[in-house]
Amino acid sequence: MRYQRSSALFRAANQVLPGGVNSPVRAFKAVGGVPVFVREASGAYFTDADGNRFIDFIASWGPLLFGHAFEPVLEAVIDRARKGTSFGMPTALETELAELVVSMVPHIDKVRFVNSGTEACMSAIRLARGYTGRDKIIKFAGCYHGHADAFLIQAGSGAVTFGSPNSPGVTAGTAKDTLLANYNDLESVEALLKANPGQIAAIILEPVAGNMGCIPPEPGFLETLREWCTREGILLIFDEVMTGFRLGRGGAQEVLGIRADMVAFGKVIGGGLPVGAFAASREIMRHLAPEGPVYQAGTLSGNPLAMGAGLAMLQAIEKDPGVFRRLEEKTAYLHRGLEEGLGKSGLPFRINRFGSMISVHFTEEPVRDFASAARGNNDAFRKYFHGMLDRGVYLPPSAFESYFLNDALTYEDLDVAIGAAGAAMAT
Repeated sequence: MRYQRSSALFRAANQVLPGGVNSPVRAFKAVGGVPVFVREASGAYFTDADGNRFIDFIASWGPLLFGHAFEPVLEAVIDRARKGTSFGMPTALETELAELVVSMVPHIDKVRFVNSGTEACMSAIRLARGYTGRDKIIKFAGCYHGHADAFLIQAGSGAVTFGSPNSPGVTAGTAKDTLLANYNDLESVEALLKANPGQIAAIILEPVAGNMGCIPPEPGFLETLREWCTREGILLIFDEVMTGFRLGRGGAQEVLGIRADMVAFGKVIGGGLPVGAFAASREIMRHLAPEGPVYQAGTLSGNPLAMGAGLAMLQAIEKDPGVFRRLEEKTAYLHRGLEEGLGKSGLPFRINRFGSMISVHFTEEPVRDFASAARGNNDAFRKYFHGMLDRGVYLPPSAFESYFLNDALTYEDLDVAIGAAGAAMAT
């Protein structure tokens, strides 16, 4: 394929944007080459600035459950825009969306809307510290909760892609309150609990990890964390920015049957617009300003365009609950096809899958945590990525990211991707 226009756009972007992008993984540093600049998108496809058409397997990194330019969301945004784009005052839309979220997600009574997943996770941690009166948190290597200082300690995804999981600019004082455990490793958590009795405010994790590839929780992992948090008076926070309203109507809590004390949302909850949220019981949320002393605010929080898009998306899910079954079936179909296509290459690989999330790792060993994901063959991944790109299939441009399927994908699209994988590996 030709990328002349994308190349020119990337050169221009580098003059005014750090690295030519506004989010690091987009720069293709992990895979090499020139990033694809999008011109437009519809359904399961996007067209780049050079007129090349691609089957999209990232769905804007998760929020586009029904595909690009989903008509109910478009109509909601257009309708709201005609009435004003921002007020800095309350609207009925905020309450309507909050009521729907509370009705869909188990174990929550109140929700606070913000503008990003980073903001949601950052605010959830502040509230957990204010509620418990403790300072320390436990996070897991490879789990990414946004770019707030407290989380950039062995973060996954983009931070790993750039080889700086401990980001410069994060102070030692901040880092000392973030304790690092290993995903799917209860012994590492237990050691931290014993070493820091009565000091830990929260344990935060992705219930299904998506920033070191897709890594599901092993049996007993989340259940034991729940038990220990209850025993120690620690808040269990699920970062469901990826999994919320994607794995199921009530997110990972519902699908996995585990109660979290607090949940952070993003992506699907905004229908493709910038929205984040955090939610908990009435008892916890009453500590949040203006009701309580823990401060959080945002000029554009509850923006009417974003609220309208999110409401349209969640209403569509309520009208069509079968979307989760369809997505899971399509993802399983893709998994089987990739197993067969990639298997012909003779290269060792592993495929992880949960619901509509899936990832390919070029390694012989099971991928169950950050360390095993990091041992994958990145050179093989780069060749695989560009082989797929040349055949019109857009995958996440990093071995540390999950694919996100959307319901606009047809089985014919999946067959094209499976065929492309086999052809890419054959060369």
